[in-house]
Amino acid sequence: MPTKMKVRKGDQVLVSSGKDRGKKGKIVSSSPRDNKIVVEGVNVVKKHARPTQKVTQGGIREMESPIYASKVKLICPSCQKPTRISHRVLSGGKKVRACKKCTEAIDK
Repeated sequence: MPTKMKVRKGDQVLVSSGKDRGKKGKIVSSSPRDNKIVVEGVNVVKKHARPTQKVTQGGIREMESPIYASKVKLICPSCQKPTRISHRVLSGGKKVRACKKCTEAIDK
């Protein structure tokens, strides 16, 4: 069953644990079923590929591998600091994500 993730595709995040601790990147894709995300430039692995009809050149490719969503912190667009996420309800009844440090709404 998919879990509710607090980060979304396109968010800027900071990796807070693991071998890539301290790296910043943009979320390329997310998988709520597995609670994993793929971050640009983080957890890069080498994959051996055979030549196919689409890709005639075989060899070793580098690609990003998924990491758990709990290992990253969202970088607030307004204060540029890694933060946890809270939720607020706006006057129109819309629920948005908000920064815990500057209390500014992340989703506009």
